Amino acid sequence: MSSTTVVAPPAPDALRTNQDLDPQRLRAAFGVFPTGVVALAACVDDQPVALAASSFTSVSLDPPLVSISLANTSKTWPDLRRAGHLGVTILAEHHALLCRQLAGPVGQRFTGVDLTISPEGAVTLDEGLARFECTVYDEVGAGDHTLVLLRLHAVHHASDDTDAGHPLVFHRSGFGRLHH
Repeated sequence: MSSTTVVAPPAPDALRTNQDLDPQRLRAAFGVFPTGVVALAACVDDQPVALAASSFTSVSLDPPLVSISLANTSKTWPDLRRAGHLGVTILAEHHALLCRQLAGPVGQRFTGVDLTISPEGAVTLDEGLARFECTVYDEVGAGDHTLVLLRLHAVHHASDDTDAGHPLVFHRSGFGRLHH
């Protein structure tokens, strides 16, 4: 005769760790990992709309997917998600001020910015290191953020030589650059 042992899930207190998970300390810990910065933009109601984000990553080659993580409190994402197509621009190291501008007052986000609007309404910044035209593939709730998967429909990038520039790097709540 065999017996079956049923293991109950751990009590909530058993899942606690000895780590300091205070949100401000956690943000500081996450900040030691450098990331690139992108502009996510589209034409909405015949006006360009954009936000800057440091959570962009490649996901899949088949189908071609990238992701971006956006705060649930974003006032811009609800407008952008209404667009048929979105543009993603990988910002270059000289775009630190532009990045701050894209995070600033809505009416001033594109002042003095050269951009391209695709026939489908995707907005990309002309001086970006790479530019992608995308559509929303899926959205996944992830705590206080939404993970947005974007399907790529077009890519435009600078030549493969190093003269094309280097990416803008976000690290410890500030902008930096890669050193080779």
